[in-house]
Amino acid sequence: METFGRFTSMLLHALETREPTVELFDSFVDHWKSITNYYIDTTDDSRPVRQTDIPWHLRQMLDILVYEEKQQAVEDTGACMEYLLQHKLLETLCTLGKAQYPPGMSQQVLLFFSKLLSQVQKPLLQLVNVYRPVQKLICLCALPGSQTEKEEAQFLLVVCSRVKQDPHTLRYVLQLPDQPVSSTLSSDQSESSMQASSRGTDPPLPCGPIQSESCLLRALLGLTKSQSTSVCLKAHESLLLLCGLQAGFSGELLSTHTQLGELLAVRLQDLYSLLPMEDAAELQSWPHTPWSSQFSHLSTDPSSQSVGHMNNFFCWLDFLDHLMRQAPQVLSVKLAVCVHQLWLVELLQPQLLDTCEQVVLGSTSVLCATVRLVQSSSLLDQLVHFLLRSDAAQPLLRRCDHISDQISMVSLCLVEELLQKPHRDVLDVLVLSFLHTQSYLSPPASAQEERQTESGEDSEDPEDDPFFSDSLTFSDSPHPPPPPPPGPQTADDVINSFLCLVPVQVRSSQLLQEGGYETYVHDAHTLVTECQALSLSWDWPLTPPPLSLSSGKDSASFFEGHLLKVLFDRLGRLLEQVHRHTPVPCVVPPGSPVQPYELNLQLTAVLSRLSAFSHPLLHEYLLNPYIHLSQSSRSLFSVLIRVMGELMQRIQQVSNLNERLLNTRRALLGLPHDPGLDHLTLLKGVIVLEEFCKELAAIAFVKLPQDQD
Repeated sequence: METFGRFTSMLLHALETREPTVELFDSFVDHWKSITNYYIDTTDDSRPVRQTDIPWHLRQMLDILVYEEKQQAVEDTGACMEYLLQHKLLETLCTLGKAQYPPGMSQQVLLFFSKLLSQVQKPLLQLVNVYRPVQKLICLCALPGSQTEKEEAQFLLVVCSRVKQDPHTLRYVLQLPDQPVSSTLSSDQSESSMQASSRGTDPPLPCGPIQSESCLLRALLGLTKSQSTSVCLKAHESLLLLCGLQAGFSGELLSTHTQLGELLAVRLQDLYSLLPMEDAAELQSWPHTPWSSQFSHLSTDPSSQSVGHMNNFFCWLDFLDHLMRQAPQVLSVKLAVCVHQLWLVELLQPQLLDTCEQVVLGSTSVLCATVRLVQSSSLLDQLVHFLLRSDAAQPLLRRCDHISDQISMVSLCLVEELLQKPHRDVLDVLVLSFLHTQSYLSPPASAQEERQTESGEDSEDPEDDPFFSDSLTFSDSPHPPPPPPPGPQTADDVINSFLCLVPVQVRSSQLLQEGGYETYVHDAHTLVTECQALSLSWDWPLTPPPLSLSSGKDSASFFEGHLLKVLFDRLGRLLEQVHRHTPVPCVVPPGSPVQPYELNLQLTAVLSRLSAFSHPLLHEYLLNPYIHLSQSSRSLFSVLIRVMGELMQRIQQVSNLNERLLNTRRALLGLPHDPGLDHLTLLKGVIVLEEFCKELAAIAFVKLPQDQD
């Protein structure tokens, strides 16, 4: 028995050493001839390929190729691989797969190509007898009515994985002409795109004849729409592999020689057109949805169709954002420019300028969510350019004070989202460009004259003070505090200036034993820290420029900017008791209308965030009660003084003021309260003013010690 075992072992060893040199090659050729003989001998065209020996022969050929490679040196090519290349076996298989003869042959060909490219370690895609049949097979993928999506997605993923390993083969799978890419030209194109973005001009889209309709990109975009989650996921992963290529001129090839950006942006257009614009609130508050999450839960419930459309859109937006963060700079800029041109300008801008409230509300809500969710610097550049430097900029800012409270609310939310993005242009364009001349200040000589007038016996009456409007007259009730006298600016002075703005008789926080401004210090510290982190790399000055004698000469032409004008105008009407609404051709449908109270909270949130930034001009204009304003200029503090003057007039009409304020506070906190309150909007406005002044005091408390240190 032992002798027989030794004989068997010797025989197997002899076979193993002989097969690679002789029998392995013969076996490979025999398997191929068995496949070709099938087409010669068989007359049954309807017999499925699975009922033939073709799949088995293909598996054997693949196993032989893999085994042969393991037995060869790295630089050698085995006889079987040489035979496959010289006799163009892959070309023949591709032709048979295209003909679908026998039925189902394309599936077997896709499987063979996928396993060959993934299991053979030697680079193959640069070989002409490999990449040409691969190109042909790619063009057969994602065709209408395809029954082999699973195999197609796997094949394309393998191709993209091999390109990731050998980036120089990208040109072959994209079927681009074999010509060198000029690195100088590419870098110039990238630089011009980025400069155009910073200048606020639309960089031209390279849509000339150099671009080609790549079968690979068309197939991958087609498979992203598949109903199969595995197919869809592999298509997304393949696109990420392609766009994440950092070596060589991969980014230039994809951005300059393909229509990748246009294809991705058109897909965003299609998904946007399916959004339920009537669900504006849900669109605006849509949470961050990772692009891969769509593959973990697919609902077929018809009632959730609108939710599905929203999920699809925001998942694709996140995918594009993720893709731009991974892509080379030149490709990332090109993709963002395509999204800007094809989605923002061509599709979204006409809706933002529409006369229908429902269209404006829905499109602004989507834009608000988009700004909040985007993280890619390239896409953020284009969003900021679109929002601040395009034809849609002024209408968007004016709508912060729109006739529809819902549109005003979402517009204010959009501004707040912009202020939270790490982009210097936001504050530069919206605010700082209007403040840099300091034309809101009186020149030093004029300021000195004002000081002498204030200290004299014949000081101005409140009615003549520029802080008050001419129409305001006061009774014997205590007046709101006049502007604070000039003097050293300390933290205590500024804090007390804001706290003393609210007359004692309308303060109600102590009635519920709520704290003072100290309760806002923690949140103010968080807000200031966030704003400082955003502006850390913006090289802002630490102190405002010295005030020159010519600073106030142009005061008549001082304009605080469209944003601050809208915010100050709205703040000046904070106590309005009439809910504004005028019918328009297309009216927002009823639901849960936004009340002025929520609007006032959003308004003060935007102003608080602006005040939290550390730029010295912003701090001076919004948080310094001691500045001497030039004629016809106003600041946040002066607007608040005017509002307090109006407040003192309006409260004369309210009986049992303290009791009503307490009841209103209880209602706002969700505590038991008496229903049917009169003057509700006025009372809510009073409470908002009190809390806003405490919040500003807390922000000043956090900022001033840091500034002085």
